[in-house]
Amino acid sequence: MAESNFIDYVKIFCASGAGGAGSMHLRREKYVPKGGPDGGDGGRGGHVILRGNRQMWTLIHLKYKKHVKADGGQAGSGGLRTGADGKDIVLEVPLGTVARDAETGEQICEVMEDGQQVILRRGGRGGLGNNNFKSATNQTPRYAQPGEPGEEGWVVLELKIMADVGLVGFPNAGKSTLVSALSAAHPKIADYAFTTLEPSLGIVSYRDDRSFVIADIPGIIEGAHEGKGLGLRFLRHIERNSMLLFMVAADSDDVAATYAVLLNELKLYNPELLDKDRILVVTKDDLLDDELRADIEKTLPDGVPHTFISAVTGSGLVNLKDMVWEALNREL
Repeated sequence: MAESNFIDYVKIFCASGAGGAGSMHLRREKYVPKGGPDGGDGGRGGHVILRGNRQMWTLIHLKYKKHVKADGGQAGSGGLRTGADGKDIVLEVPLGTVARDAETGEQICEVMEDGQQVILRRGGRGGLGNNNFKSATNQTPRYAQPGEPGEEGWVVLELKIMADVGLVGFPNAGKSTLVSALSAAHPKIADYAFTTLEPSLGIVSYRDDRSFVIADIPGIIEGAHEGKGLGLRFLRHIERNSMLLFMVAADSDDVAATYAVLLNELKLYNPELLDKDRILVVTKDDLLDDELRADIEKTLPDGVPHTFISAVTGSGLVNLKDMVWEALNREL
């Protein structure tokens, strides 16, 4: 099987360039026997920079680029000539990329906007030439500063998908089928668990040429917050979504209990996720008659908007889009 192009985690070694040394130069020209110091400063070392690119959706271009090193700055020279700065290295990344120190886990930065540039590893400053050290008592300094060393270390880049709506549910809850029905996206669909092994995005058209972005997150299982199943690998993608659709199949043993398990997994992973707007979506409504639907509805939790849909027959999809649009624009 061909390897997927969707890569949301890479670890790379980044090293910025060292600063160039300042020049220890004394001006010597004909008829100017004691021209004094004229050593120029060294150039700055090159930075390693992250830049947001809205056209990108994966980190695959960095998967095999394990070492990144920027150029060092050039040394200064006589005549007060400053050395050239080292060339920066710019790494283009998708929006939603988070950079962390690989050793401490500390977050360095996050890239959220197109064109946003963040210095990941700062180049060393160039050293000062001897011209900077002349004074009334030392008119011919015979020393200059060396350039500062650059910064280096292993960095982890994680991509957290940015979408308006995230789908949360157990495997086989009908998430991929819904994305396929609402948008032009065509995620893999099959009648077995963990069909979806990577997040996928779909653009859902709404009235008056409006639209919103929906993300199909791989299925969660109980214990996902501890890394079970696909676990922590994909739970982080939910953090960026504006709202969540909890997808529970109508043929589940207990729809309300299944929803409670999903909610608890998110709470144990990150309690702040519970602050997001959410809608409980009971899928596979085509399997229900009016009596079964009424029985399920009696068990659903109060205070959580819910709806019944069938992505196969299309029933309830218009109402679902209306509910989503209203929730996304409630504060506007």
